[in-house]
Amino acid sequence: MKKLLSAMFLCASFFAGAQNSITWSAGTNVAASSYGNLHPRIVTDGAGNPVIIWGRMSDQSVFISRWNGSAFTTPVNVNPSWLTVATASWMGPDIAARDDTVYVVMKQTPEDTDHPIYIATSFDGGTTFSDPVQVDFIADSISRFPTVAIDASGNPIVGFMKFNSSFSDSRWAVTKSSDYGNTFSTDIKASGWSGGGATVCDCCPGSITVSGNIVCMLYRDNLSSIRDMWAGISTDGGDSFTEGIGIDQGNWILLSCPSSGPDGVIIGDTLYSTYMSGASGMNLTYFSKSSLTSLTGSAGAPLTGMIMGLSLQNYPRIASAGNALAVVWKQSVSSADQLVLRFTNNILNGLPADYDTVDLSNITNADVALTNGDIFVVWEDDNSGTVKYRKGTFTPATGIQENNSQKLFSVFPNPASDKLQIINCELRNDNEVELRNFLGEAAIRKIISSANENIIDVSQIPDGFYVLKIVSGKNSSTQKVVITH
Repeated sequence: MKKLLSAMFLCASFFAGAQNSITWSAGTNVAASSYGNLHPRIVTDGAGNPVIIWGRMSDQSVFISRWNGSAFTTPVNVNPSWLTVATASWMGPDIAARDDTVYVVMKQTPEDTDHPIYIATSFDGGTTFSDPVQVDFIADSISRFPTVAIDASGNPIVGFMKFNSSFSDSRWAVTKSSDYGNTFSTDIKASGWSGGGATVCDCCPGSITVSGNIVCMLYRDNLSSIRDMWAGISTDGGDSFTEGIGIDQGNWILLSCPSSGPDGVIIGDTLYSTYMSGASGMNLTYFSKSSLTSLTGSAGAPLTGMIMGLSLQNYPRIASAGNALAVVWKQSVSSADQLVLRFTNNILNGLPADYDTVDLSNITNADVALTNGDIFVVWEDDNSGTVKYRKGTFTPATGIQENNSQKLFSVFPNPASDKLQIINCELRNDNEVELRNFLGEAAIRKIISSANENIIDVSQIPDGFYVLKIVSGKNSSTQKVVITH
């Protein structure tokens, strides 16, 4: 039995079963409607605070806002004025974050061979960003729909759709960086696993997810108008894609493009994914579970099945933290919008059938993020013209903790040109400090006796990307640093 909340954002609701209960706070606007509200995407920083991006159609711009502990910050542009960005309700820029590193990928408009994909990088949790760097060096080809994830080293891996110069031969490609978004490798093809010369659904966004050396590029295929979901699989960190699995075996035959793509997360050996399909005769959202060891897919199961008055479901998104997992999507019931969510604090026990209703009006699309005890949902509300936000709390499964390393310090400014200040310290006496470039060569190595010795002279260090490491007792922590004079 589903549990419904009123459109006025009641303070709490619960799934059946105490282990999966969520206590919700009241909803709020992230920013005024003047900033736009298209295609919001949410991640969390190293402190577990939400970071949100979205687009504005009027000037093709991208905004970012962060939770500062009591409110969302005033939105600021991620894109400079010269970079107009493709954004709409059903597609737009993407974001990934780990600790204080944040990446935002954007497709420049118009969509032709002269307007590539760019990435902007932040090393301070999204407060400031580098100048955008071109991602796709693809000669006479055309790109669209960038999506980004972060590997175990904190580097970005970017997936994007690629066409030839006449907008045909659509496929998904992946490129990776080994210097924190400063340069990128030659892209490689990650799609085409259904056989028969299949292309991909050319107006359906995709998503990329990473765990260890496993990289999954999820996309909607187009094999003679069969538009099922697939995942290209890399087992070497994105250097090559040698396998693919069907995460949706509905055999949906459609002569047009549904403009809706998949999303996925990796937990252990399993790729959990969600998507929309009309194979049943109605657009419904599905949940799929695929083994990454045996490379076997699944048919996928409807997230709700038929509900009285249900006319459509779309735009599902998925997130995880440890073994906790949530799926959020839009549906229309009796001509009214609903933003609904299924959740478990331990997916190893399965996904409970009940769903929560987060909001009941004017939902266009949504996104979700999890930490170890918190759940964050954002959505596009076209009635108010704003991005809406809501937070819930839950009890993590016993014995399961999110794998976060201890963070001992932050640095300021970053980028730095003269002095680098160590701040927010949790240091003891005799701390080992090393600054290394990305070849592993030590530029600085010293001992500081306390957090009071917090200034490092970098005025003689060559421009570039570095890793600052501090070892304090049995604990260690690293921070990426940019030096530019």
